[in-house]
Amino acid sequence: MEFFDFHHHKKNIRNGIYNLEIGKIPPYSPYSMGIHPQDIDFNNLEKQLDWMRSMMFENCFAIGECGLDSLVMIDQKIQEEVFLKQIIMANEVRKPIIIHCVRKFYEVISFKKKAEQPMIIHGFNKKRRIAEDLLANNFYLSFGKAVLYNLSLQDILKNTPLDKIFLETDNDDFKIEELYLKVSEIKGISLDQLNEQILENLHIIKNG
Repeated sequence: MEFFDFHHHKKNIRNGIYNLEIGKIPPYSPYSMGIHPQDIDFNNLEKQLDWMRSMMFENCFAIGECGLDSLVMIDQKIQEEVFLKQIIMANEVRKPIIIHCVRKFYEVISFKKKAEQPMIIHGFNKKRRIAEDLLANNFYLSFGKAVLYNLSLQDILKNTPLDKIFLETDNDDFKIEELYLKVSEIKGISLDQLNEQILENLHIIKNG
């Protein structure tokens, strides 16, 4: 059985979404592309956005990762402006948005009303209250390696609806199969059921 890796950094994985770094050439497998908060070059922003438009090939599954990060040196107002531009682009090309967020979840939630496409928080590893508020605002949550050992995160995942879940390796060195096994155990369902549900979730965010 093949398992879909929602967000990864390895070009040799075909059954997943490769995170394409800005300025790079995309693979022949599905990928996402965006301007990460730490990569914003405000003096050359139009060039960065033009690069995104030029990479809008058939295999481009999503816009991102993009979002807000309180720890990077880029001014928050500039981050918000660039985030909004990418939301508008996602609306135009009808692609879901993969979100990077560090300590700015409620600001990200405030942008939800601007988005016409699904928004997915990648690498979710925060508190229950944040998860509940994101889910209440119709976000999807993509979980990674921390689920294998973080008991509080396992509890959050257990209470997250299956139709709002994705699983990813991000840039961690482990096999996505391990995560699927753990999540099927936490959810009390078979691997087949979990796999089918995630593929259904992918179909929904891609086609609406």
